[in-house]
Amino acid sequence: MRAIRRALRHAGWAGVLALGVAGSARADDATALRRVEGYLGSLSSVRAHFVQDLVQADGKTTEHAEGVMSLARPGRFRWDYEKPASLIVSDGKTLWLYDPELEQVTVRKLGESLSETPAMLLAGTGSVHEGYNVRDGGVADGLAWVVLVPKQAGSDFSELKLGFAGSDLRRMEFRTKLNQTTRITLDRVEKNLKLDPGLFNFVPPPGADVVGAPAATRP
Repeated sequence: MRAIRRALRHAGWAGVLALGVAGSARADDATALRRVEGYLGSLSSVRAHFVQDLVQADGKTTEHAEGVMSLARPGRFRWDYEKPASLIVSDGKTLWLYDPELEQVTVRKLGESLSETPAMLLAGTGSVHEGYNVRDGGVADGLAWVVLVPKQAGSDFSELKLGFAGSDLRRMEFRTKLNQTTRITLDRVEKNLKLDPGLFNFVPPPGADVVGAPAATRP
């Protein structure tokens, strides 16, 4: 379960034809970059219901989860997984991952966590054009797709795809180097609303096993 949690814990196109369409491809890719940057540039906060599925290389869905995500740029986000229950919270400095079933909290300094994740991208902790090679992904399922390939060699993800309905983000898909794909579909999206800052703080519940320490306590 929870490809996002696992990732945070660990931290060519047609060759000959490309010669004939290189100019238009570059133009489409530039438009794709502007779409992503325009969306992020207009975003101060967002709350949405999400459905997340893990799809194996053979096309079979092996894990399913859903919940509510809240995000306030820069750096603060909260993913409440309802089925099954788990929680990811960042206050912009510290990242908490809470597994109620295991009664365990993993604490990380945000900068030590893998940056090539949807949460990090949407929270605005990294630069799109500096962190990713961006290309146009065409239109499918009624969405305009943008493909982002991490420039960082050690990334756990081979690519991240964002699906837009007009100027609104509606789907995220990220593929691991094991050819597994996590699909996240957003609905009931509320943008640029005032969110309670307390959403992005976390206190481990009594009795939980805590692994790691908050960023503020480190030298």
